[in-house]
Amino acid sequence: MGDGATPSAIVVVGASLAGLRAVERLRRRGYEGAITWIGAESARPYDRPPLSKQLLRGEWDPARVALKTSYDVLAADLRLGRRAVSLDVRERRVTLDDGARIPYDGCVIATGATARTLPGSEKVQGVHTLRTMEDALAIRSALAKKPRVAVVGAGFIGLEVAASCRALGLEVTVIETAGVPLGTVLGDAVGESIRAFHEDHGVRFRTATSVVGIAGDRAVEGLHLSDGTTVPAELVVVGIGVTPETAWLEGSGIAVDRGVLTDAACRTNVPGVVACGDVARSYNPLFDETLRVEHWTNAVEQANAAVTALLGGDAPASPSVPYFWSDQYDAKIQFAGRIAKTDALEVLEGSIAEKNLVAIYGRAGKLRGVLAVNKPAALIRYRRAIGEGAAV
Repeated sequence: MGDGATPSAIVVVGASLAGLRAVERLRRRGYEGAITWIGAESARPYDRPPLSKQLLRGEWDPARVALKTSYDVLAADLRLGRRAVSLDVRERRVTLDDGARIPYDGCVIATGATARTLPGSEKVQGVHTLRTMEDALAIRSALAKKPRVAVVGAGFIGLEVAASCRALGLEVTVIETAGVPLGTVLGDAVGESIRAFHEDHGVRFRTATSVVGIAGDRAVEGLHLSDGTTVPAELVVVGIGVTPETAWLEGSGIAVDRGVLTDAACRTNVPGVVACGDVARSYNPLFDETLRVEHWTNAVEQANAAVTALLGGDAPASPSVPYFWSDQYDAKIQFAGRIAKTDALEVLEGSIAEKNLVAIYGRAGKLRGVLAVNKPAALIRYRRAIGEGAAV
C-alpha cells in the first residue's frame, strides 16, 4: 500500500498451502477486513506431500490429505474453481476467468506452479504428471491395472513415485537426462548412493539419456530414448520440474523472473502486493541470492512473512536456510542449506544404504548444507548452525 494504512480488503490468489497459511495468518494477526480467496482447483486446500506416497499407494483417501482449518473462523469469500487472469496494480483489481473483478487494498500472490509436460504427450493416454490431487487419483486408478511404469525425471517427486510403485510390486524404470540422480541437488556421491538404494529395491535406471518419442498412438506402450533404445511401459509419470504460475501477471508491472521477485520479507516491487510459496523467488540474505524454493516448510514460513509485511509490521525475512524432506521406502531423507556440486562433502555418520546418515557440505570453510537420513535431531541442529554462519 505504501502509506502504512491497514488494508480493508485483501485478495489472496492461490488456495494451496501458502494461500491457506496466509489467510490463517491474517486472522491470527487480528485482521478483521474482507478477504477474497481465489483457488484454481475445485477442491479445498490439501497437503501435496502425500500425493506421491500414501494417496498414490491407496493407503489414504482424499479426505485425509485435506489441510485442517476452520473455514468459519477464517470468514473468507473462498472462490474455488476460479483462476486469476490479470492483475491491475493501478486500479488495485484482480480479474478472474469468469469476468469477476475483485478490488483490493492488499494482495497476496500464492499461485504456485504447474508441472511441466512431456512434449507430444497431450493426446496419449497413460502419460501423467503429478501435481494435483486429481493427478494422483488418476495415476492410482491406472496403477490398479498393474502396468509397467516409466518415471521420467529422477528428482524427489520421481523417486517418491518410483518407491511407491515398487511398494505395490510394479516394474519401474526411471529415466534421467543427468548422469546421476539428484546429482545437481545433493552432489554426485550422494546421488550414486540414492541410485543404489533404489536399485536394491528393484528400480531400474536409465541415466544420461532423454525421451525423444512415445511408442503407441492412443495409449502409451513405451518411451523411445535418445540412446536408441525403448523402455516398455503402459504408464508414464513425468517429473521434470514445474513452471511458476506467473502468466496472469503479464503486463501488471509485477517484477517476474522465473517466479515473482520479492525481497527477503516477500514484498514485490509494487506496494501492497506480496508473494509467497512456490511462485515466489525471494532474496536470501544468508546466501546473497534470490531463491525459489518449492517445499512445504518454505510455503508456511513465507506466508507468515508475507502477511506480516502486508500488514505493515516488522517483517521477518523469509526462511534463510531452505529445508526439505523426502520419504522413500522406510527412509526419511532431509536436507537443509544451499550447496553446489563442487562443495566438499563429509560423511559424519552412517550411510544411505544403512538408512542412517548424517553428512555435511562445506565451502571456503563455511557450513553450507546438511543431509540426514532418519536423523531429524541432527538435521535441526545443523540447519541452525548454517543459519548462524558456522564454520566447517
